[in-house]
Amino acid sequence: MPNVLFVHNGSPGRFASLAVALKARGWNGALINGPTGRNLPGFPTVSWRTDESVARSQHAVARDTETSLVSGRAAAAAARRLKEEGFVPDLIIGHPAWGEMLFLDEIFPNAPQIQIGELYYRTHDSDVDFDPGLGIPYDPLRTLARNLTLATSYANAARIVAPTPYQASTIPKAFHQQIRIIHEGIDLDATVRRKDARISFQSGLTLDGSTPVVTFINRCFEPMRGFHIFMRALPRLLELVPEVHVILVGGDRNGGYGPTLPGKTWREALMEEVGPRLDMERVHFTGLLGYEDMLRVLSLSWAHVYMTYPFVLSWSLLDAMACECLLVASDTAPVRDVIVDGVNGVLFDFFDHDGLADRLADACRNPAAYAPLRQAARQTVVDQYDRRNNCEPAWLALVDEVMAERGRPPCRSGEHRSL
Repeated sequence: MPNVLFVHNGSPGRFASLAVALKARGWNGALINGPTGRNLPGFPTVSWRTDESVARSQHAVARDTETSLVSGRAAAAAARRLKEEGFVPDLIIGHPAWGEMLFLDEIFPNAPQIQIGELYYRTHDSDVDFDPGLGIPYDPLRTLARNLTLATSYANAARIVAPTPYQASTIPKAFHQQIRIIHEGIDLDATVRRKDARISFQSGLTLDGSTPVVTFINRCFEPMRGFHIFMRALPRLLELVPEVHVILVGGDRNGGYGPTLPGKTWREALMEEVGPRLDMERVHFTGLLGYEDMLRVLSLSWAHVYMTYPFVLSWSLLDAMACECLLVASDTAPVRDVIVDGVNGVLFDFFDHDGLADRLADACRNPAAYAPLRQAARQTVVDQYDRRNNCEPAWLALVDEVMAERGRPPCRSGEHRSL
């Protein structure tokens, strides 16, 4: 029986369905994760921890690389423990962003590696220079230094899997032969619009979708995902549509992907700016929600706003499309991989908060006119991002391809769709 080793700093969520599929085909496996990671059912887990007493560099440009090197050494020690216990992988599948993949070729030199290519950092036409209006400086050298870990890891990769074309395009040409574009996919059996969805608030208000609802989801409310633009659109939207309710799902803490503010969160800053002009009886912050509760919110949505800098595409965009939401989304490169304006969603200029409010108001006033876009959004996910019928088979075909190249038998005989 072949062995697979999964490596991921935090949640193994992106690997969970693939792990189950490989196990069903007779593979054994193990997981190496970081100190905050979760276990992968059916796979023995070894968690690494770093020595917190180790000094960190005084030089900002070196700090991220040093942290990755320390994490990589700890992950290598975890891999060595697995080897001493008799586990030797035939294949390693992992995420290189935090350094865990750096030294695994030294421990398991005969195991080909499939690595995730989530994003390669750039200083132009990228997230760091996209929104100069924030007035927050960045260090371009530190941004580029973050690629040292990725490039060193990719040098050992048999394949690099990017979820979307935009994310693949950020990776240097030197690695293009290794790249395959395969999304993790959406479970379309679970991710469907709940026809009887309702949500109640502590005020006693209950929404059932019979009146206009606009939704917005961020893991952490931050400019990277357009929170500041959305908040600036709300006073105009609430004025144009007096019956609309707005539901914002997400966390307030600093610690998302982009810049933070000293001494306050982005929600606090934006409430100071536009809060006095908002009817807070119609604006509802839910905090972080579990997946089922998030789907209930999306099922009430008359229009769902998704925004992003040129960066990693959020899973929530595809969740919303699978729930037949009308997507009103930023006209930015990651979004254009999925949304075609006027076909399966509506695109607008990222910085045009008045234009955003006008589009949302029209969606609330004329919901029937947008029904074809809602249906097309769901169909896009069915055609391209169905985990069971599209993405998982593509992943398994890639495993076969890599194993065959190394002179090993494929995990299953038979035909596979091309990647």
